[in-house]
Amino acid sequence: MTLADETEILHSQLLTDDNGEKRVVVHFERPTETGFDMARCSLPSYQWIKRDGFTEEEIHKFEMIVKSNAHLFFKYAENGGIQIA
Repeated sequence: MTLADETEILHSQLLTDDNGEKRVVVHFERPTETGFDMARCSLPSYQWIKRDGFTEEEIHKFEMIVKSNAHLFFKYAENGGIQIA
């Protein structure tokens, strides 16, 4: 998914921790003149594991996106992603 400011939202495949818990990492990336702004959020804990270049306000908006769509991120990660023809 690409937002109006060119931020792309991607997710990992379904991952399994050492303790058997399933998780998905959601990535937010936006191109800049010198590289990318990026943020990563791990589900189901909603822990931000990396944040660089995005404002607190942007992170808050991303958190709302992640929380309202967590079930879809898990569904698509488990099924190999969204297949768009």
